[in-house]
Amino acid sequence: MPPPQTLSLTLILAATPSLGIGCAGTLPWPQLRKEMGYFKRVTSRVSSSSSPSIPVRRRCNAVVMGRKTWDSIPLKFRPLDGRVNVVVTRTPEAFAAQQGGERKDEVEAVGSVSAAFERLQKYNSQPGEGGLEIERVFVIGGATIYDAALQLPQTDRVLLTKIEKDFECDTFFSVDLDRSEQWKRSTKEELEDWTGEKTEPIEEKEVKFEFRMYERVTR
Repeated sequence: MPPPQTLSLTLILAATPSLGIGCAGTLPWPQLRKEMGYFKRVTSRVSSSSSPSIPVRRRCNAVVMGRKTWDSIPLKFRPLDGRVNVVVTRTPEAFAAQQGGERKDEVEAVGSVSAAFERLQKYNSQPGEGGLEIERVFVIGGATIYDAALQLPQTDRVLLTKIEKDFECDTFFSVDLDRSEQWKRSTKEELEDWTGEKTEPIEEKEVKFEFRMYERVTR
């Protein structure tokens, strides 16, 4: 039996022209249902083909987030369904103890982004049938978690929702992907092929935005 394929990390975020991604712990722009729907579909979608290396396992994706991002999700929506949720926190044991009635079996708590990656890779390394096979791993915020992920060699892709106007922000993404020599913008066809989504510029609640993908070209 061949060894399981090594996972990679994909950052997924929305940002303004000045790279703003948040304000006072929430999104700076109005709630954009079409953008939220895109996020859910892309982070949930898995391929239909069975794995040659890990048979008879339920395939799903994983989302990695910081504690503040977890806390910003309304209680009724967390954990994000259909995906393994991994929360990066300085106190993983205390976080696990504080979950209370939330679905603990769908949530992992770890101390770093690299530990999150290692934990998820173990899902695919366990022998035998049953359990889960992780297909894609998405890093969903916040800023310090994105920064930590960008330092890892396993991070090779960024899905960016480009908000076309600026809003007041106090939190920013650290890399201008269009100006960085480490990143190359993918074509519309490559974006659609990878995400499984048809992508066109959208306007919602007087906010224009478009979906983009960037791939890392240097380490």
